Amino acid sequence: MTIAKNRPFGQRYAFVVVGVIFFCLLIAAGLRSSMSVMMVPLEDAFGWRRDVISLAAAVGIFIYGLAGPFAAALMERIGLRRTLLAALLIMSVSTALSLLMTEPWQLIATWGVMSGVGSGAVATVLGATIVNRWFKTNRGLMMGLMSASAATGLLVFLPLLAMLAESGGWKPVVIAVSVATAALLPLVWLLVPERPSSIGLTRYGAEGPEPEATAVPGNFLTVTLTTLRDAAKTRVFWYLFATFFICGFTTNGLVGTHLIAFCGDMGIAEVQAAGLLAVMGVFDLIGTTLSGWLTDRFDPRKLLGVYYAVRGLSLIYLPYSGFSITALTIFAVFYGLDWIATVPPTLRLSNEAFGDRSGPLVFGWIVAGHQVGAATAAFFGGFMREYQGNYELAFQIAGMTAVAAAALSMLIAPTAPDRRQGLQPA
Repeated sequence: MTIAKNRPFGQRYAFVVVGVIFFCLLIAAGLRSSMSVMMVPLEDAFGWRRDVISLAAAVGIFIYGLAGPFAAALMERIGLRRTLLAALLIMSVSTALSLLMTEPWQLIATWGVMSGVGSGAVATVLGATIVNRWFKTNRGLMMGLMSASAATGLLVFLPLLAMLAESGGWKPVVIAVSVATAALLPLVWLLVPERPSSIGLTRYGAEGPEPEATAVPGNFLTVTLTTLRDAAKTRVFWYLFATFFICGFTTNGLVGTHLIAFCGDMGIAEVQAAGLLAVMGVFDLIGTTLSGWLTDRFDPRKLLGVYYAVRGLSLIYLPYSGFSITALTIFAVFYGLDWIATVPPTLRLSNEAFGDRSGPLVFGWIVAGHQVGAATAAFFGGFMREYQGNYELAFQIAGMTAVAAAALSMLIAPTAPDRRQGLQPA
């Protein structure tokens, strides 16, 4: 099917595309966070240990991150629409198949491997690709908005999914995620062109015609790995990779996967704990969008330093908070404000160092570091809970790593403007 050339809004059609992709990222975030509300119901239904369920979550998060850079290369090779439609289909089918599971390996296969591959293509790297293709200006703000979709996913999905899990167990959660994912397929098919030139437009903010983009030649696997090899020769790549590893370790890996269970250990009901994550989602929606605005105007290294420091202190504070309503609200506000506020400045640094064409692909590898960190924390949290009987030390260790990331961010050297067009050593 060829998308019609007649589109309303002119250059502002870019915001229609952003709206559809926002919902795709929102649903993908809901899928990845669903394991946090299914952990206790799965434990009750099958008698599986919490570290076994955490392993499935960790595998899903790891593959989610690893798939990102390959998905970015595949988008350049066969097209963004085809890649996105295939990813959404995989997400819907894999979660639906888990309704038939009876053994732990089947949880790992469906919610770990298959959904990890699908959701990995509907992740931060998708947002980066859309922003670079559709916007000449206001990129930081748009990336902040796209990144905030994960927070909105928490806001919209977790309280609802927690209520479904509390009343009906894990199966209604699976059905809700599968149906919501499938509902996105016609929206993407009808409303998301390959790029602005596909419908006779230019990027938002562009003042005139731009060179026609061409598909990247060669095998997409080779392109992906070659880009990694070249980026790995630079210091800036490893600084960004390390800080984003810690970002994943201190967000969706630990808090996103284990906070509800941690609250349950402290006598807080699952729906209340999910509501706490929803509050974080509200403040992250504000914080990440604001972070995008700030990234267009201020030194991204200093922004990263502030974000990681605040996050680290919040995590160190939590085990000593007493888990009162007031204390948890304070934590939700300060932690929520920079849950993923790190994304816009990290993408800007990646684009500055590696250029508009290679930047999103390199950023995909940096996001892979984020998900490796998240996978490590997802398993680490479950292991510490089984080993010690509580989550306290796991959260304290995560807080200290975030403070270390704040210091590491300041070591990233600023990139000269004339190096923004291509991949070059730092």
